[in-house]
Amino acid sequence: MADAAPAPAGLLEDRLLPLLRAVPDHPVPGVTFRDITPLLGDAGALRAAVEGMAAALPAGTEYVAGVEARGFVLGAAVAVAAGAGFVPVRKAGRLPREVLAEEYALEYGTATVELHADALPAGARVVVCDDVLATGGTADAACRLVERAGGEVASVAFLLELAALPGRARLEEHGRDVRSLLRL
Repeated sequence: MADAAPAPAGLLEDRLLPLLRAVPDHPVPGVTFRDITPLLGDAGALRAAVEGMAAALPAGTEYVAGVEARGFVLGAAVAVAAGAGFVPVRKAGRLPREVLAEEYALEYGTATVELHADALPAGARVVVCDDVLATGGTADAACRLVERAGGEVASVAFLLELAALPGRARLEEHGRDVRSLLRL
């Protein structure tokens, strides 16, 4: 089967945005969760999303660091499509070896993410990948972990950016290159 050229951005939005579901008051009242599982369940949409995200990665990307849990699904697939390695950024207590940890604020509390201390070779060019950019706290913590592990954050990539929230500004304030396939 021949590879098709990536769809133009407008066509991607028309195809993918209707597959994203808004779930009000989850996980707490006042927060609207963006559920990507309908998109993940549509093989053509998932392929288009992965190919679109992989095509937008900076040249020389060596690793994709996927943030638990939906960032694993997208990040691993994007890494394969881009010919890069994959490293998981996990919730606290889930990695079996020595870890680096970063605590960060959520819209509704605090959390901690971890990365194996030996996950990256020094100077590796890494893209941090997650499903949704909201306030930017999780991605910012993941970027700090990558840098503490010796990697260089080449970019931060998202399937969906919630444009009304301050995530992009927060990440750009810290010098991050932000790339989002879709904006809502």
